[in-house]
Amino acid sequence: MARHREPGTPPRPVVVLAGLGLAGVTGVAVWFLPAQATPEWSAPLSAAGPALSTASPSPTPAPSAPGPSGYVAFVDTVQNPGFDLPETARRTGVRWFSLGRVMAGPSGCAPKWGGTLDPGRNAVANRMSGLRAAGGDAGLAFGGPVGRDLASACADQRALTSAYRKMIGAFGISFAEFEVRDGGDLPAVRRRARALADLQRDTELAVTFSVPLGPAGLAPADVEMLRQTRAAGAKLHTINLLAAIEPHTAGEGRMRRLAAAVRAAHGQLTEVFGIDAATAWRRIALTAVLAGPQDLSLLDARKLSWYATRNDLAWLSTRGATPPAEVSKALRGERA
Repeated sequence: MARHREPGTPPRPVVVLAGLGLAGVTGVAVWFLPAQATPEWSAPLSAAGPALSTASPSPTPAPSAPGPSGYVAFVDTVQNPGFDLPETARRTGVRWFSLGRVMAGPSGCAPKWGGTLDPGRNAVANRMSGLRAAGGDAGLAFGGPVGRDLASACADQRALTSAYRKMIGAFGISFAEFEVRDGGDLPAVRRRARALADLQRDTELAVTFSVPLGPAGLAPADVEMLRQTRAAGAKLHTINLLAAIEPHTAGEGRMRRLAAAVRAAHGQLTEVFGIDAATAWRRIALTAVLAGPQDLSLLDARKLSWYATRNDLAWLSTRGATPPAEVSKALRGERA
């Protein structure tokens, strides 16, 4: 016997579907509630140590140099020499790539891929023209967690500037990423900043600094590094937050803790750059660093994509382990 339904009452299947949809939206929105996280760097920024410069930089508008957007695929070209840039761009729709890692060679001032491979002998980077013909583009990634950073290894200011110019000119790039793992190396901070300021006088180069994200945002040394880089006249297009994703065994609230850390970094960058909150969000990129391919679930990826869109972040990316294909699609904003 069919159940009686009062006039004006929607059918039960419709009610069930609506409830499921509301639950899904609520599940994503709950991620943005404040997290009860204990700061790793509890010292105030003013206690980070003596400033290298007492100059107070003027507020900086959003830079005009072109830069990546949406999703940026990082490629370790030494570890993956067979990576096909044009084919991947056509298959996935990814437009932007960051090619690493450019490190110091044995002499200290000569740039080499992975610290060993000469600039012109990189089969992945040499496919850049094909990528551009397919409608994509790529930048170079300097530095990283392994090997010697050029700015640290090369003590000669002119030689360092020449090394950067050599790589940038050889591949005709408009975007360069600098993954800085030791923002407290003050001589290297100064040399890198001066070199970038010199390069940007000659060309429109969109510069990204990639720095680790901690529970309380950026480490004091990295905040000071950004200040000093600006004070030297270099223009920073984007700050890429390298966020180590907690494994699922870490328990409830792992994504809320990530959101709280990003919000903390946003506050720091608003102050460092002297810009309004909305502009500061557009200067932030977020890279999920994965220890294992399952660290980021499909739901996690959808949350990150939604968060990036909601806050108008510059771009998303991943490092470390390669996530499953459906997770990568979700980070790019695609639906399965």
